Amino acid sequence: MVKNYILDTNVMIHDPLCFYKFEDNCVIIPIICIEELDHLKNREGMVGYHARVAARELSNIRKLGSLSEGVHLPDGGTLKIELNHLDYNILPDGLDMSKNDTRILAVAKKLKEVYAPTHTILVTKDLYMAIKGDAVGLEVQDYQNDRVTSDELYKGYYDIQLYSEQIDAIYAGGIPLPESIDFEVFPNAFFHIKSLDREGHEIIARYDGTQLVPLKYTNDISWGLVPINREQKMAYELLMEPEVHFVSITGGAGSGKTILATAVALQKVIEQGQYRKIVFVRPVVAAGNEIGYLPGTEEEKLRPWMGSFYDAIENLVDKKVLKKQKEVQAKGRVVYSEKPEFSVDDFIDQYRRYGVIETKTFTYMRGRTLSDALVIVDEAQEITPHLAKLMLTRAGFGSKFVFIGDPSDNQIDNVLVDAKSNGLVYTIEKMKPSRLTGHVSLKQVERSPLAKLAEGTM
Repeated sequence: MVKNYILDTNVMIHDPLCFYKFEDNCVIIPIICIEELDHLKNREGMVGYHARVAARELSNIRKLGSLSEGVHLPDGGTLKIELNHLDYNILPDGLDMSKNDTRILAVAKKLKEVYAPTHTILVTKDLYMAIKGDAVGLEVQDYQNDRVTSDELYKGYYDIQLYSEQIDAIYAGGIPLPESIDFEVFPNAFFHIKSLDREGHEIIARYDGTQLVPLKYTNDISWGLVPINREQKMAYELLMEPEVHFVSITGGAGSGKTILATAVALQKVIEQGQYRKIVFVRPVVAAGNEIGYLPGTEEEKLRPWMGSFYDAIENLVDKKVLKKQKEVQAKGRVVYSEKPEFSVDDFIDQYRRYGVIETKTFTYMRGRTLSDALVIVDEAQEITPHLAKLMLTRAGFGSKFVFIGDPSDNQIDNVLVDAKSNGLVYTIEKMKPSRLTGHVSLKQVERSPLAKLAEGTM
């Protein structure tokens, strides 16, 4: 049976192409939501961009017929902009009638009555709107189309047991997936394999899409950094492997996501020249003013948001200098142990002037093609699936993209997404079947004992 789905404005901001994703049902947009889109179109960052995309898509649909009467969509269903049925009398006392949310509730409540017995559902990503909608007797749903449905996010690795003969064969070059593995295995998944018949005999192997093979980069060092635990070794393998063009790394604060990605980027670009430049990208999701209200150039505006990258580079440069000092001391020469006179800002500014390092936000990504670049997107749990797709479609020849973040709800400040609908988890689930991609979830906190305590108990 055909249903009526009434869209809140935030659904269009979350996914500007949402109109086509309700199958053969009727999508209804209260006119006040169009007013809200108009108000949001000049906002900085992802909100303004999504508002403009949604408006352009509505303009395209408008060419197919009258939006006030309803337009039949190419793949089924209809879209209508509701101009009437704003009846405050149908709502209970206590609601602020001056708020747009209340107006949307009034329209939805009246349409439920007008279209009965047709099923009418309010779709919103606003928790408060959902609570109020339920309180006034509406059926309310979250936008389901791009939510991850599995209860547990793909980790990227498995723990299994095999016989020592099989482990030796992996060390020797690789073996096909054993018949004992009765679950689906995606390319570039890792296996921590322990022996069934010899204590202490084990290996970490990667499934290359054909067979289980030993890790290739276990003895490599990137900009003085060595992976500490098994999950970091797995992530490091994906970051170093040139045939893996998209890497996603999740984990809590202090698990090493940013410093691992940054170390490999510095090694691959500055030391080895495998890529032409590093592009650091960070979504700007603030509790207060957005980036447009900050003074200065793009780089100066972004500086407060790029703290994680600056911290990572500072730690790595210190490691590099300390390593050099030890090498010189080993040769019998006297060195001073002070930090170098230049700062991390000097380091980044120097390479930025040569075009080797870029710091960007999503506002400046549209229309670009990033070729021969290693692109690191930090805090990717803050972006929508639409923006994640926008980012990955910037990939040119010879590029590698790395998404890092913590997709748990307590690390998401963007009201448009949650732990099951953000661009990071959506991308992980959509991309995991490809041999071009790999994912690892980091478990251990390595920043400090205090950080580990806080992450585990608070």
